Amino acid sequence: MRLRFQTLLRSFFAVLVGLTGGLLFTFFAGENPWKVFLILVHSAFGSRYDIGMTLFYSTPLILTGLAVAIPFKAGLFNIGAEGQLTLGTLAMAAVGVLFPGLPTWIGVPFALVAGFVVGGLWGALPGYLRAKRGSHEVITTIMLNFVAAGLSSYLTLYWLKTTESQSPETMPIGQNYWSAAWTMFGDAPVTWALVLSVVLCLAFSFFFHSTRLGFQMMAVGENETAARTAGIHANRLKVLSMFLAGGLAGWVGVSEVLGSSHKFKMEFSPGFGFTGIAVALLARGEPLGVLAAGLLFGALHKGTADLDLETENVTRDVSLVLQAGVILSVAAYGVWDQFWLKLSTRFTSRGPR
Repeated sequence: MRLRFQTLLRSFFAVLVGLTGGLLFTFFAGENPWKVFLILVHSAFGSRYDIGMTLFYSTPLILTGLAVAIPFKAGLFNIGAEGQLTLGTLAMAAVGVLFPGLPTWIGVPFALVAGFVVGGLWGALPGYLRAKRGSHEVITTIMLNFVAAGLSSYLTLYWLKTTESQSPETMPIGQNYWSAAWTMFGDAPVTWALVLSVVLCLAFSFFFHSTRLGFQMMAVGENETAARTAGIHANRLKVLSMFLAGGLAGWVGVSEVLGSSHKFKMEFSPGFGFTGIAVALLARGEPLGVLAAGLLFGALHKGTADLDLETENVTRDVSLVLQAGVILSVAAYGVWDQFWLKLSTRFTSRGPR
């Protein structure tokens, strides 16, 4: 417990330093950093609606963060969450478009399974290529992102295109699939997708730390040679980790299709899959850390929305600067370890007078 507390404290300190550095950037841009900070806080948490939008933006980031963090445990780097969430979300929308009359208790689980399986298979493909052919997953997942974009574009425009709009989007899904927003957050489209993302973080934390399969997956990531010597099927676990990652990325459609727009819109994602990489890096691959990091990045995304209106010299793009500052600060983990070591040594060396 002491070690975990120290790790948590160091991570909090690193995040604080990163945010401070990002806010100092606004000073050189001609703004008051304290004013910018107050705008961020008020925009993200100033009302029930603001809190709801922060949670709404956090939900897909938590899911894509998990989609990157899970392969981390098996020693893989999943850059393809963007393509996986695109096809998984399209699959969920396709179910709602092609079978609009299904009752809720059949249609929603059907859509969930479709989104998870399609996203999972798209993730398992680079996992298989890595396990069986030695193809590096970073290269294959990047390439598959472009393939997913082209495939989703074709299916949307030629198979599922709506006739009621000129926008590149599918027909609306049946109303039986719609998820009602929670009234406690006003008009913010917060649905049970938020609960799903939280439960998944808790479940995968338990999976990695309390199950045999989770331990084996982490063993493959820590030392594949030793894991193979112990009789662990490393290749199977690599493919499994990528399948789970793709499936979770595909569930971004729960919030987008079932809860918000009720259709698939091309380029609906402002880069959730790539921001998920930053979330997983900040969390150091830990599922519970992904939950905290996703909420932080969601708050930054919502908080910076008002900068365009309330400041003269900075825009909402400051969120990217803040995210970069946090990531760089957390990435310098060794520097903070040395800092804490010197600090603790200084206090312990004094001794009683």
